[in-house]
Amino acid sequence: MIEKLYSLKKIQSDQKMMFRAEIMNSIDLYNEQIEELKKSITTASVDRFGAISDFKVLEIHKNTLKMNVRKLESQRSVLLVKLKKLNAEIVELQKQKEQYAYILDEQKKEAFKKILKEEEEASSEFVQSKYIVG
Repeated sequence: MIEKLYSLKKIQSDQKMMFRAEIMNSIDLYNEQIEELKKSITTASVDRFGAISDFKVLEIHKNTLKMNVRKLESQRSVLLVKLKKLNAEIVELQKQKEQYAYILDEQKKEAFKKILKEEEEASSEFVQSKYIVG
């Protein structure tokens, strides 16, 4: 039973670790997109002798880019919250897994001690029977 619980916790923690990696990759993608948009905002321009309407269009474009940056930052912050929660779950699963591993180890030690004791009893009975017969 303990072995099944141990393997279950191990599988669960492995799945959480994979999910964590996916979230971290998504966060990295958001960071890259945010940096690209910020760069686009600072480098966007119009012709030097363009019409006044060009400046209005440029301002609308920059505002749209800023809105996209805010949107991506909010999505990134949601993922960061999920990541923090997931890290806490992973730590808890690893603690449980270590507890079950310790119990399994103790059970193995007890079983080994029991086998040694049985072998010792069997060998002492053999020696005693040899002296009785001999």
